[in-house]
Amino acid sequence: MLKLFALLAALCLSASADATESYGMPKLDIGKGGQCVAEPQWMRKNHMKVLFQQRDETVHQGIRDGKYSLKNCIECHASLRDNSVIGRADSFCEGCHRYEAVKIDCFECHSSKRRSALVQKEH
Repeated sequence: MLKLFALLAALCLSASADATESYGMPKLDIGKGGQCVAEPQWMRKNHMKVLFQQRDETVHQGIRDGKYSLKNCIECHASLRDNSVIGRADSFCEGCHRYEAVKIDCFECHSSKRRSALVQKEH
């Protein structure tokens, strides 16, 4: 009886671990990646606040190259496959926003591609 209980407990624990893993963060194409301007956990929580602050500095003061500029994010995190942060389920921005069910509207006005990729297309 004890062996049966141990077997059932082991099966339940492994099933709950599998269920938890399936609800984890998506695997993202992080592009070049590397050292971020802030800790990843902090950026996940605060990226919209700093992007809004950067937007206000750009619009009101003409400051375009701040630490948290959208351009800098794209330069590091655009995929090495397609130079974009959107367009696929594993794209850096789109992957997390799909997971969180949040609409991305940045790229209605701003390019989702690395500047170097845009320059190459033009020539």
